[in-house]
Amino acid sequence: MRLHDKVAIVTGGDTGIGKAIAARMAREGASVVIDYHGDAEPATALVEEIENFGGRAYAVAADISKADEVDELVKAAVVHFGQLDVLVNNAGVEEKHPFLEMPLEVWKKVIAIDLTGPWLCSQRAAQQMVHQRAGGRIINISSVHEDITMPTNAPYCAAKGGLRMLMRTIAVELAPHGITVNNVCPGAVDTPMDARLERSPKQYEALLDEIPLHRMGKPEEVASMCVYLASEEASYVTGASFIIDGGMTKQSGSL
Repeated sequence: MRLHDKVAIVTGGDTGIGKAIAARMAREGASVVIDYHGDAEPATALVEEIENFGGRAYAVAADISKADEVDELVKAAVVHFGQLDVLVNNAGVEEKHPFLEMPLEVWKKVIAIDLTGPWLCSQRAAQQMVHQRAGGRIINISSVHEDITMPTNAPYCAAKGGLRMLMRTIAVELAPHGITVNNVCPGAVDTPMDARLERSPKQYEALLDEIPLHRMGKPEEVASMCVYLASEEASYVTGASFIIDGGMTKQSGSL
């Protein structure tokens, strides 16, 4: 097990990609803190699922855009499992509007959760890792849209572009402490966020036509990359973005 005796926080860890990451890290030996916001049932069910196969998990309700709640999230990891070794900044939202009609409140919400949240979580987690003097891993679930455009989704793209430079900058700052920082950048992945596409056959086929492998990705494929980056196998990897998109960015237009 590649993450034996490690403790990981996965934000937005109760559904979609986050759920796959939390479950896979638990199977690899990590004790996992599952952050959720809102309905507790999916997180509670995931904790039970992990415990049923012999893993260790604990669910914490926290709004990652609020500093005091992030403090409690990191504290929960240390109180329940004794340390913090891995942070996965996965929680995120998007809401599409044409730029000329984009409400300011939507901009503020998306930036708060998708960029300020990872900033807060990374800072608090890194402070704990530095205190422990044993290094650590910070992994951001970014997007191919940290680099390619998506009309009607300007706040999301801006947040992911900002996350790219945040990752690169703090990777340099945290390297002396043995903390690596990397981004994982999914393209189209079969999650609740993209479920609307499957309900529209024309849109779904148009999307698949933009992907050389002609299929959507699986959350488990993203989770596999996260396990690698969290493991000792990736101890010399930092400041990088890893694209998981079936080749989409090599041929697509603006999706």
